[in-house]
Amino acid sequence: MALVGSPNAGKTTLFNSLTGLRAKTGNYPGVTVARYEGVLDTPAGPFVVEDLPGTYSLDPISPDEEVVAHALEQAHELAGLLVVVDATNLRRGLGLIAQVQQAGLPTAVVLTFVDELTRRGGRVNPEALSRALGVTVIPVVAGDRRGVDALRDRLTRLDAWPAPPVPPPTDPADVTAWATSVLASAQFAAPDPDSRTGRLDAVLLHPVWGTLIFFVTMFAFFQTIFLVAAPMQGWIETAFALLGDLARDTIPIRWLSAFVADALLGGVGGVLVFLPQIALLFVLVSLLEGTGYLSRAAYLMDRIMATAGLEGRAFVALLSSVACAIPGIMATRTLPSARDRLATMMAAPLMTCSARLPVYVLLIGMLVPPEAGWGPIRFQGLILFGLYLLGAASAMAAAWFFKRVVGRNSGVPLPFYMEMPSYRLPRAKTVLISVWDACRAFLKKVTSIILITTVVLWGLLNLPVQGADALEAAGVDPTDEVAVATYTIDNSAAAWVGRAVSPVFEPLGFDWRVNVGVISSLAAREVFVATMGQVAAASDPEDPAAALASMTYEDGPRQGELVFTPPTVAALLVFFVYALQCMSTLGVMRRETGTWRWPAIAFGYLGVVAWGMAWLAHTLVGVLT
Repeated sequence: MALVGSPNAGKTTLFNSLTGLRAKTGNYPGVTVARYEGVLDTPAGPFVVEDLPGTYSLDPISPDEEVVAHALEQAHELAGLLVVVDATNLRRGLGLIAQVQQAGLPTAVVLTFVDELTRRGGRVNPEALSRALGVTVIPVVAGDRRGVDALRDRLTRLDAWPAPPVPPPTDPADVTAWATSVLASAQFAAPDPDSRTGRLDAVLLHPVWGTLIFFVTMFAFFQTIFLVAAPMQGWIETAFALLGDLARDTIPIRWLSAFVADALLGGVGGVLVFLPQIALLFVLVSLLEGTGYLSRAAYLMDRIMATAGLEGRAFVALLSSVACAIPGIMATRTLPSARDRLATMMAAPLMTCSARLPVYVLLIGMLVPPEAGWGPIRFQGLILFGLYLLGAASAMAAAWFFKRVVGRNSGVPLPFYMEMPSYRLPRAKTVLISVWDACRAFLKKVTSIILITTVVLWGLLNLPVQGADALEAAGVDPTDEVAVATYTIDNSAAAWVGRAVSPVFEPLGFDWRVNVGVISSLAAREVFVATMGQVAAASDPEDPAAALASMTYEDGPRQGELVFTPPTVAALLVFFVYALQCMSTLGVMRRETGTWRWPAIAFGYLGVVAWGMAWLAHTLVGVLT
């Protein structure tokens, strides 16, 4: 059973209600860009329900619409079709119904947003509409199980579904006349314009005030991340510090207590303390999506996107990359132009994703004290906003380069079309599910990729094992655990690797320990935080944060100088803005482009740009300070 419908018609919400799954939903077009499957249990047996991407017609102009057309071409694999139609846009939905019925499959129409149609003064008679179409019509209202239960009951009797004796016409002029007669038979009255939405759009879509409000909203967004999440982060830090002390005091085996305290609690725990920031980020993103503001942001950004040769639809893909570059790259399927898709893919990794957030918060905390600011405006939030802005501006520059310099699109430019949905209050359940899924994904990453990498790093930082004779020969007291840990790390396998690449990163002011963190972050950006957490916990178990801030060079011409000086922190921040440190992103880019060529180009050019921009930041901040 396949769900077909136009974008933002409530298709995925219905899919979740039928299958009990939690596929992503949002109050803007283009959320679903892939095929999702779930199982619906009915008295007649289980059904596999498939949620297809939204499409306005079966004449595809983009890859996600091709997915729908291809699915309906394989009609022999389907038992039936559910066409989801927004009641407030019924005329437009009838065109899709006419095309879908050409497949000759048992078909039912699910009418959504009937409550909004009534609220805005419109009307429709579902029974009369069913007679006019010759198929079953079932009204469904979000949050009301009765419509879903009625639909579930109908799915047990597919053989009893009515079918029109003659399929609808296919010629566009005939379809228009057919739709008019169906609407008249269904006693349909178009809804009045949404007065609330109209009043808000008069301000939020204004070319000047709307753009200003957008940037103020984003600015407040990042201020909130620091102001609200910082106290919770402090509680988690205290809890992990207490657990670390407990591990050292209660585990009698020295190496095991060091592993638990430094690798698990100091490394993995050092990443988990940023869970409040991750949760708050997705709360704010979910609110923007659920209200319908995202479509307005895409409209406002259309002119700016045009400077890079892209359209407003690409903004949705780029904004999706703020959560993670992977769904952002997948969202390029909604773009009709192959050149636009490629340019957007190459730019998407520059949008600041949630994986960068722990790194930014850690480094900004060392650069600027929490209380620094002007009144309610905190400098930490200001710097974070600036980093996100730098990533977005760089993404635009990258898109311009790959669109204009690498090659031009030979096709005729298509007009930008995006539906402006009515403003709605986000459902609390939807927001909570979105936040929970994001936090669960973060925790899964911490307990898999980051945990494995952290364990490997702990081994590299503690091998080879230093015996008592070697410690005494080096002038280290074997009974001084902190001195032993410091000496062991300074003479470890990881130290050898970090020093081996020092010629590459020395112009950026990076110490060998920072080099190890940067290299390890290729597995996942958050591993940089875990690496620094391990080093700091070994140096000062009582106060790892202070140990990190006061870390000094152990040898060389800069011996005794602080490692994390303002120029070095600035260079690190800028390096993480540009570097593509995510193997999963490269894998998805390979799948979407069908070749390793473009992922290799993305990894290479972003690495070079990251080094160059970090060197520039280090130089400029060094001059200013």
